[in-house]
Amino acid sequence: MTALARGLNVLTAFGRSPRRMTLSQVAEATDLSRGTTRRFLLTLQELNFVGSDGKLFWLTPKVLQFSNAYLSTFGLSEAGRTAIRSLTEKIGESSSMAVLDGHDVVYVARVETRRIFSSGLEVGSRLPAFCSSLGRVLLSGLSDEELDQWLAEETFAPQSPRTITDRAKVRQKVLEARRLQYALIDSEMEVGVRSIAVPICDRAGDTIAALNIGTTAARASLDHMRKVFLPALREAAREVERTMGHWQGS
Repeated sequence: MTALARGLNVLTAFGRSPRRMTLSQVAEATDLSRGTTRRFLLTLQELNFVGSDGKLFWLTPKVLQFSNAYLSTFGLSEAGRTAIRSLTEKIGESSSMAVLDGHDVVYVARVETRRIFSSGLEVGSRLPAFCSSLGRVLLSGLSDEELDQWLAEETFAPQSPRTITDRAKVRQKVLEARRLQYALIDSEMEVGVRSIAVPICDRAGDTIAALNIGTTAARASLDHMRKVFLPALREAAREVERTMGHWQGS
């Protein structure tokens, strides 16, 4: 079990660091010795999960079988992706769907019209949950006890000069998202970047994912996002809910 955990840690290191890494970089990212890291990398290379030119290591397309299996299990059908694409075409802004994984949100679908984040986003990208619109919506679906425990364990590292890092204020924002059934973020992830998100729920009414629209301050006012983006976002979220596997047989 220890070997399995270490091997998975080596694989996930490529998602946290540069996509091509030296042996030393992988060892540093995983807190493993160079010798142990080398053995795991060679094994993963033999299994075709990792490629190498003798100096650098990188993930191969074979790892996508895990993401495809997850998305299939999750129930995000092509019809659901079509709803997200239609939303993007209707609004003219990028749209994303994400789930909560620990203290991050993980993107499971994205249709991008233009790059708004300096680092770029794609399926599999991770962002801090406490200061993202997707994250606050997902956190609003937790019980009060779960939320308090989550907040107690968060480090609240600022992403921009406008990131809210006070634990009590973050909790207030999450509860506001729960009451309003949406979250609106202005420059907390990156100065000039705005996003608005709504929950995607299962048949029991539990929040299982979140859907957002991202834009820039130069392209949309906060009032416009509430009046124009929010109704379209909610309509798209309902369409995604209808097409997901959780609703099959209804």
